Amino acid sequence: MSMLRNLATSLVNARDERIITTLPKAKELRPFIERAITLSRRAKVLDGDNAAVEAVHLRRQASAFFHSGNRLQASSTGKRGGVRAPRTAGVLALKRLFDELGERFKDRPGGYTRIIKLGRRDGDNAEIAIIEFVDNPRERDAASSTAKGAKSATSGKTKTSFASKSGAAEGGRRGGHKADKTYEKEETTAARGGGEESIPKPEDSDKAGSGGRRSEKTESTANEKDTV
Repeated sequence: MSMLRNLATSLVNARDERIITTLPKAKELRPFIERAITLSRRAKVLDGDNAAVEAVHLRRQASAFFHSGNRLQASSTGKRGGVRAPRTAGVLALKRLFDELGERFKDRPGGYTRIIKLGRRDGDNAEIAIIEFVDNPRERDAASSTAKGAKSATSGKTKTSFASKSGAAEGGRRGGHKADKTYEKEETTAARGGGEESIPKPEDSDKAGSGGRRSEKTESTANEKDTV
């Protein structure tokens, strides 16, 4: 029990919210620390007139999962009114358990920790593992960076497509005879006196050309008749 309390204190107070230990110890620590987190989670969802009293009761129950931090405080103080000794790691772990972890996991029904195997240790060949809290700050930072990268990639694609469309339209307006007619505005075409009506159609030109040849042939036939 003393070993489990030490491991629980180290895990709660760890900066990265993870510790490395042997796999059997990690498997024993997981249900031990999760029971303490369940007590802190219950304290966050209390309501009613006796909510404060029940929260104190849950805190006292959770203190059994850590070493007491006030047992030797009186003897270390010395004279009355002297400087009190700093709080031990067990008291700090209990405070963080109810202030931070209970608030984080208040909507989670269970599964507050995970175990990651690391293989076997050199020397005694013991199997070691990492036990850590889920939804830790490292995971949140990784998720936020991934979301930012996906958002920037999406915005980059949108900007590229918009630039290509605007470039095509600008090329249609400024490209002269090489410009694509699709991207030219109607008012621009009307202003320079162009348009579909001003462009002669191939059928009209063919008709005009055929009409001219027929008229010339008719005149030559009339002249031959007059000569005869």
